[in-house]
Amino acid sequence: MSFQSPDSTDQAAVSALYQDLLDSWNRRAAGDFAALFAEDSHVIGFDGSQMKGRAEIGSVLGQIFADHVTSAYVGKIRDVRFLAPEVAILSAVAGMVPPGQKDLNPAVNTIQTLVAARQAGQWRIVHYQNTPAQLHGRPDLSEALTAELRELLG
Repeated sequence: MSFQSPDSTDQAAVSALYQDLLDSWNRRAAGDFAALFAEDSHVIGFDGSQMKGRAEIGSVLGQIFADHVTSAYVGKIRDVRFLAPEVAILSAVAGMVPPGQKDLNPAVNTIQTLVAARQAGQWRIVHYQNTPAQLHGRPDLSEALTAELRELLG
């Protein structure tokens, strides 16, 4: 059962939190990315790696950005549900554009989920999971997801 938030500004704030997450990744700004998370947050990365807490998130991403040229995300929110007035779950799909390219790499399409909580009046990510959208044995779904994400490229 989900709670229906009486305030549309909460839905906009949670949606903006997700967009800020993608934007900070695309700017390779580890500190800005980590600042979106609660102190005791949890992240499960695309490769299954896990990070606990804002400090570890910032440190690990800082190393990734220093050692690798990362692809840029394009993402689309599919759903924002409120479980309580202070807790929301956001579901999204995302694709990545490799550096110097203009098109997605469909092999790294992803399903993203974040749990956000309002803490001291501000929405923060408490859990974020980035799961590869492999869609094994269903090439039609994989192609449809890539087509949907390509629309975001303009």
